[in-house]
Amino acid sequence: MNLYEHTIIARQDTSPSEIKQLTEKYSKIVEKNEGEIVKTENWGLLNLAYLIKKNKKGSYIHFKIKGKGEVINELEKNEAIDKKLLRFLTVKVKKFDLKTNYFSKKDENDKKETKKD
Repeated sequence: MNLYEHTIIARQDTSPSEIKQLTEKYSKIVEKNEGEIVKTENWGLLNLAYLIKKNKKGSYIHFKIKGKGEVINELEKNEAIDKKLLRFLTVKVKKFDLKTNYFSKKDENDKKETKKD
């Protein structure tokens, strides 16, 4: 089994319910192809580095996936024709970092650090 980190960027005008539908849709595709979603993170609406299809912002969804290469092929084939998505990226990794949440609010991280002291 290979480990992958897969991120998709949805259009900025996508509603929260549509984001949830996208997450469920791509999770089902992974499961249909004998893959496993280890973790799903909704990073929210973030600024893009440059305009993509006239969008300044995008809603990011990040998946940590365990599976074979065919899972990613099927996933990317479906994402390429989805009009709600701006971009997608898959990176093969050696192990997952399940502890760190890079896009949590700064206040929450500060509170967690002060509780530890």
